[in-house]
Amino acid sequence: MSSVLLDIKQNIATVTLNRPDVHNAFDEDMIQTLIGTFEDLAIIDEVTAVVVKGEGKSFSAGADINWMKRAAGYTEAQNKQDAQNLARMLNALYTLPKLTIAMVQGAAMGGGFGLACCADIVIAAADTKFSLSEVKLGLIPATIAPYVIAAIGPRYARRYMQTGERFDGRTAHHIGLVHELADVVEDMPLILGPILDGIAANGPRAMMASKKLCLDFTGRPIDKTLMDESATRIAATRAGDEAKEGLSAFLEKRKAAWVG
Repeated sequence: MSSVLLDIKQNIATVTLNRPDVHNAFDEDMIQTLIGTFEDLAIIDEVTAVVVKGEGKSFSAGADINWMKRAAGYTEAQNKQDAQNLARMLNALYTLPKLTIAMVQGAAMGGGFGLACCADIVIAAADTKFSLSEVKLGLIPATIAPYVIAAIGPRYARRYMQTGERFDGRTAHHIGLVHELADVVEDMPLILGPILDGIAANGPRAMMASKKLCLDFTGRPIDKTLMDESATRIAATRAGDEAKEGLSAFLEKRKAAWVG
C-alpha cells in the first residue's frame, strides 16, 4: 500500500497521506514519496490547485516512532541527511507554483504542523489538535521552523515551540495558522468547494506569478530596487497572452478562454 495517494481530476490534484493506522506519521518512505509527488505536480501545467489531506482520523501526527528509533542510532551526518530530505519535502510544498490547500483534522503534530504551515490555505476542524511537540522528546522543530514562523509569526512561534502545548482549531484560527474553520470534519468539503470553484475564473499564470510575488517580496525593504522589480513584473504580465485574453474577455463580457 502506497504511503501517499495522488488523484487528479480536471485541474485539481489531491494528495492524500495514507498511513491511517499510525495517524499518517512521517517516515523515510512517505517523505521521499511526497518529494517526488510535489516536484512532479509543479511541472504539470493543467493542475492549478493541490489539496493535501490525511486519510483516517488525523492529518499527521508528526514523526513515526519507528523512524525516530532508527534515527537515534544515526551518526550526525546521517541525521543531517535525514533532516535535509524532510526540508526538501517541506520546501517543495511551500514553493509549489500552484494554490495549495491543507485539509486538517484530528492531529497536526510536529512535522504535520509544519506541513500545514507550508500550505497557502488551511481548512481545519474546530476540534483538531495542534502541537509543536518536539520539546517533549528533547528535540527541536528546526526543519519546520522557517515555515512555522512565516505562518504564525515569531511571537506565537516562540511560545508554542518552547511549551509544546496542545491547542485546538479555534486557537489555530485565532493565531493565523488556520484560514477557514469548520465546526465538524464533515463540513470541511463545504468550505473547500467554493474556494476551488472560485479559482476556476482566475488566470492560471497570474495565480502562479502572484504566489511568486509573495515568496520573493516577503521581508524585503520597500526601496527603489523592489519598486522597479514590481513594475517590471506587472509590465511583463500585461504584455502576456493571458492578460490580453483576460482583459478582452472582460470588455467583451464573456468568459476567459481558461474558464471551463
